[in-house]
Amino acid sequence: MTRLLTTTALLGALALPAQAFDLTDMSDAERAAFRAEIRNYLLENPDVIMEAVAVLEERQQADAAQNDEAMLEANKAALFDDGFSHVGGNPEGDVTIVEFIDYRCGYCRRAHDEVAQLIAGDGNIRLITKEFPILGPNSTASSKFAIAVKHVAGGEAYEAANEALIRLNGEMSPKALRRLADTLGVDADAVIAKMESEDVAREINETRALAQRLQINGTPTFVVESQMLRGYLPLQAMQEIVARVRAEG
Repeated sequence: MTRLLTTTALLGALALPAQAFDLTDMSDAERAAFRAEIRNYLLENPDVIMEAVAVLEERQQADAAQNDEAMLEANKAALFDDGFSHVGGNPEGDVTIVEFIDYRCGYCRRAHDEVAQLIAGDGNIRLITKEFPILGPNSTASSKFAIAVKHVAGGEAYEAANEALIRLNGEMSPKALRRLADTLGVDADAVIAKMESEDVAREINETRALAQRLQINGTPTFVVESQMLRGYLPLQAMQEIVARVRAEG
């Protein structure tokens, strides 16, 4: 009976205007009863907690997406037309995907073939590759090598280097890089010299600065038009996102 009266009083209090119900003006006994009723209600209705968590997560995701969209809009030129990042797939495609990669990233390696399938199977996607080495000296050496190959031998050679590096293990020693350059059929001396050039350093530094502005701290990270996708996505999920982007037009 006491609990029923307390609950009735509590509900009556909660029905009052906010200014008429001051939680800070409760006595210790009233505050204890109030807390006990909340606890009892949650224990009897635990689904309410899960519902509240789900609502909170939805709001956080919506806020994050809105924040991502604003950041992408503010950095559109650097993302889609920086003048140096390799553009593959269909350069005239109706959907642009930007991928931030690190050749030593396990999830980048996992995504690589699926991205290739997406591009080949669709035929109308423009793929921009951002060299974003964040996993140590071997990552940095790999990106420097890929960019140097692009400068020395062009886009097709860069794509071949990208394909080789994403599968390559071991130290990126000068000997290993020279051997890789020979395998790719490019001028090893020119590539190795170019790796330490200001042009190569500038590309990596500008991409790192862009990633910092976009709050990107992991790879792979994808940008599909105005949507940020952080982390690995399977092929079907990427296809669905591309289809949705097209539908939204």
